[in-house]
Amino acid sequence: MARLLRARALAAALAIAFTAALSAVALPGAQAAPAATTTCSGTGTIPAGDYMIQANEWNSTAPQCLTYNSGTAWTVSTANFNLSGGAPATYPSIYKGCHWGLCTGNSGFPIQMSNLGSAVSSWNTTQPSSGTYDVAYDIWFNSTPTTTGQPDGTEVMIWINSRGGVQPFGSQTGNTNVDGMNWNVWTGQQTSWKIISYVLNPGATSVSNLDLKALFQDAVARGSINPSNYLLDVEAGFEIWQGGQGLGTNSFSVTATAGSGGDTSPPSVPANPTVTGTTASSAALSWSPSTDNVGVAGYRVYRNGVQVGTTAGTTFTDTGLTASTRYTYTVAAYDAAGNVSAQSVGVTATTTSSGGGGAGGCTATYSVTL
Repeated sequence: MARLLRARALAAALAIAFTAALSAVALPGAQAAPAATTTCSGTGTIPAGDYMIQANEWNSTAPQCLTYNSGTAWTVSTANFNLSGGAPATYPSIYKGCHWGLCTGNSGFPIQMSNLGSAVSSWNTTQPSSGTYDVAYDIWFNSTPTTTGQPDGTEVMIWINSRGGVQPFGSQTGNTNVDGMNWNVWTGQQTSWKIISYVLNPGATSVSNLDLKALFQDAVARGSINPSNYLLDVEAGFEIWQGGQGLGTNSFSVTATAGSGGDTSPPSVPANPTVTGTTASSAALSWSPSTDNVGVAGYRVYRNGVQVGTTAGTTFTDTGLTASTRYTYTVAAYDAAGNVSAQSVGVTATTTSSGGGGAGGCTATYSVTL
């Protein structure tokens, strides 16, 4: 009986081995599963259909490898960065559009912000419990449709999560609810481009059908995006300071379309800007309301040519000024589609001396500011 059982076991083992051998033979027309692709170059790229994966290690020479599996799934397979503070070591990411002149196919970009019909993205990530990093979109606008270098418009970062206490560039200047989620808003100015960052509160490991256009429109209203600028690309990745191995994208998609006959008419120029009062550290302004074919959403106020605030009404008080100093103010109106009027004629205000009075101490004159 024991011999019979051993014989049956041996026959079963031979059958399994024969089946396995047959499965290893490539049959006509059969396709093997694609092998994973890895790059360990700091400037390496891996095509992923309509997307591109990039290593983008720009502030470090430490070892970093990215491994692409299939679809839009990829991971940081090797990394052990160790920076504290300052700029991140790297921003490995997946993108659609044009990054420094390297463009993907079938992206639909560039699209002028004023003609952006829709922009929607979904992103699912893996985030290890150690390390210092953010999980963020990096989105670029430029004054012209193409550029092979640093874009000169606006960098929009959308942080869906972070670890290790890192913060966006600049300073927090607001909070807003967009697309059903709460965001802390940070703004800053680099040498030749603006940065606005939206930090999801609380953070998450994924977003589904995120309305990017709604965030862009909020940035337009804050004066951070010029609606005449062009959306060049949408990137999604990880700024890493410490650690990093195991960070990954499970799936990613972004779709953007141009509008068709949308609102492209700017509001009228605000008229009759007036200084209604000054103190040693502030100037109060008012102006006549603008008109628009759809509706005025608000106004931007500029001091000496630099935007200092926005308001939904026709009055604004600028604070934090220096005593006994002359300032020139202009105002521009914008609508919900991101169209912006030309700036008004300039009006000047001179703050009072320290300890001086209010409205009686001011002077106001009109001048055209080109």
